[in-house]
Amino acid sequence: MWLYKAYCRVFQAMLKIGNCFLDYRVPDCIEGQGCVKRMPELLKKDNVNHILLVTGPNITRSGLNHSLMEALDKAGISYTVFNHIGANPTSDMVEEGVKLYNENNCQAIIAFGGGSPMDCAKGIGARIARPGKSVAQLQGLLKVCKKIPPFYAVPTTAGSGSETTVAAVITDTATHRKAAIMDTHLIPRCAVLDPELTVGLPPFTTACTGMDALSHAVEAYTNHTYNTRLEDDLSRQAVRLIYDNLLSAYMDGSDMVARQNMQKAAFCAGRAFTRGCVGYVHAVGHTVSGLYNIAHGLAMAVILPHVMRQYGPAAYPRLAELADVCGIKGCGNAEKANGFILWIEDMNRKMGLPNGLDMIKEQDIPQMIKWAMKEGNPLYPTPVTWTEADFRRLIDTLRC
Repeated sequence: MWLYKAYCRVFQAMLKIGNCFLDYRVPDCIEGQGCVKRMPELLKKDNVNHILLVTGPNITRSGLNHSLMEALDKAGISYTVFNHIGANPTSDMVEEGVKLYNENNCQAIIAFGGGSPMDCAKGIGARIARPGKSVAQLQGLLKVCKKIPPFYAVPTTAGSGSETTVAAVITDTATHRKAAIMDTHLIPRCAVLDPELTVGLPPFTTACTGMDALSHAVEAYTNHTYNTRLEDDLSRQAVRLIYDNLLSAYMDGSDMVARQNMQKAAFCAGRAFTRGCVGYVHAVGHTVSGLYNIAHGLAMAVILPHVMRQYGPAAYPRLAELADVCGIKGCGNAEKANGFILWIEDMNRKMGLPNGLDMIKEQDIPQMIKWAMKEGNPLYPTPVTWTEADFRRLIDTLRC
């Protein structure tokens, strides 16, 4: 057992060195009410005349993307709409998008929506860059290694942070395994943070996506091995913004200041975990949402406090620092850390989110553990390296 854990730490030490040679750039960013209408300016600068617009069916039905489409029409930029994206994008959806891109001679990709359209768009870009490889072959670390088509991200939720990350989480249609393609070439060229696009979000979606952003920031900060000062600063900034604004955005969807701040929080948290990595919250959460098709953010909200508590003293110093950022009082690191975890659980309660995941079936647990270990180890530099027994203990806690 000790040898396995030592292997994980050696791998992480080597990757920390390797990270110095990777292009962890921060995407260009435009923000403010109505800024989505400035998209044609960006496209003209890149000599783009036809784009693949990747979005979701609900966005199309609601007309949320009409302001963008009208701006594109006015600028003479044509587009092909691909809106067959479910809550958890699959390899089949990616292949359908690749076919549309090629058949319509598109030159760039705009992802318009939450994490699902963005992940699908990144998967499409990866497959276009690597036409000889399947989604399954591209899942993992640095398997694209080629420029994808120009890619712009317009988030309509404040959570996934996909508008700034290297990751595209795709579910394999055949096996239902949910795993990430991770490559610096997937970082969008530009992120467009327009709070007007998030005003119509249902409170439940606001809650789940906001807690997703929190899980990114907390996991990146408690990992810290790969972090530079930038990732630590962004994590702290994201946590404070969420502490100050998420409940306000949940209670009053028209609060434009809270909406803008939550978009900024998601952006900061996304960039933080781009280098810092997530941890076992995501490793287990991906198995749950992949197997049972529940919203990713909901899984994150439920699992986050359980994982942080199970890490124990190894995570106390960093959690205590986040407690300080939020003004959560306590005597010593342990008390502050537990106070921070209690705040997460209190937020879940106030927003009507559950404390457990009772849909998990006993017969699925061995597969969940296998997938979670494959995703998490040796890549994620978590405060404690878990074995099968640790994952089993967490899952049993979630089912109670």
